[in-house]
Amino acid sequence: MGKFGLQFKATLENVTSLRPEGDDFRWYLKLKCGNCGEVSDKWQYITLLDSMPLKGGRGSASMVQKCKLCFRENSIDILRDTITPYNAEDSERFKTIVQFECRGLEPVDFQPMAGFAAGGAETSTQFPEINLQEKDWTDYDEKASESVGIYEVTHQFIKC
Repeated sequence: MGKFGLQFKATLENVTSLRPEGDDFRWYLKLKCGNCGEVSDKWQYITLLDSMPLKGGRGSASMVQKCKLCFRENSIDILRDTITPYNAEDSERFKTIVQFECRGLEPVDFQPMAGFAAGGAETSTQFPEINLQEKDWTDYDEKASESVGIYEVTHQFIKC
């Protein structure tokens, strides 16, 4: 059993508090089996709303799956209390924005998609439904009369 942190890095222009929006936010991951090393070829997503029972009545997890190669049951859980916004002062630095508790597997890749939200750095303007699939996002803050954006989105995983 191990904890892995997803570290996020981007350049923020006139926005702050970039965060996943809602319990139904989809964390798209590629996962590696800790037993045989098989990496999923397709993106799999987990949400805070997902709850699947663990074998033997040992609680539940966001995702429980059997490895296609070694048939071992593995699970991953989102640690709700570790979800942290990425702020203007974090711009261009890696910051852990969420942790996952993993049993038998390890996250190896992350694909940001839709469902992020942010606020204007100098205004109360809210920007919901930010899609980071293209690794860049731009808009306009009418209250501040300036462009806003999120650029050069990248990530890494660390063992916690």
